[in-house]
Amino acid sequence: MTTRDVVFPPGRQALYERNRYSPAVRSNGLLFVSGQVGSREDGSPEPVLEDQVRRAFTNLNAILAAADCSFDDVIDVTVFMVDPESIFERVWSVVAEFWGNAPHPTVTAVGVTWLYGFQFEIKVVARLPGSSL
Repeated sequence: MTTRDVVFPPGRQALYERNRYSPAVRSNGLLFVSGQVGSREDGSPEPVLEDQVRRAFTNLNAILAAADCSFDDVIDVTVFMVDPESIFERVWSVVAEFWGNAPHPTVTAVGVTWLYGFQFEIKVVARLPGSSL
């Protein structure tokens, strides 16, 4: 079995190890980032939805930076929302703060019933710098 090329953001490795998953894995010129939620340093959720979305992006950006990437390198996004009918507009108003200019990455939004106490999660695939994709 090949050893995974795992990317850890600074200061959160214990949280990922405790929950038994990798925050991101490099493979074939791509970075596959696990779903990021609006968790504080101790793993607890931000209580206000907009702050939870901002924290999810902050956590995501820390992983991207650890792989020498930025959100500009993101090519595919999947977002998960609990009760999207009632929170979508609030979430999307915050997303615009991080999304950047067009052209935007592809996006799939999925409504779910449970996210381990969170209301929003974002998962991405990014192109690694220097890759010939």
